[in-house]
Amino acid sequence: MHYVYLLEASGAKRYVGVTSNLKRRLAEHNAGKSAHTANFIPWRLITYVAFSNERRALEFERYLKSGSGHAFARRRLW
Repeated sequence: MHYVYLLEASGAKRYVGVTSNLKRRLAEHNAGKSAHTANFIPWRLITYVAFSNERRALEFERYLKSGSGHAFARRRLW
């Protein structure tokens, strides 16, 4: 399984990512192992979407990081 996940930190910081191991990846974010999220610890998982196909997961992550994807996520996922 491949997961597209949405994280939120205090101060309304948000992050979208993709992984095949959700528990491990969230622990890495909260341990400061990601340069993009290390300054905003702690992170909490808001939601995730599971995909059986890695390519589709990557496409959905890319969509969520686009302009229309931001609008979709704001209305439906956050």
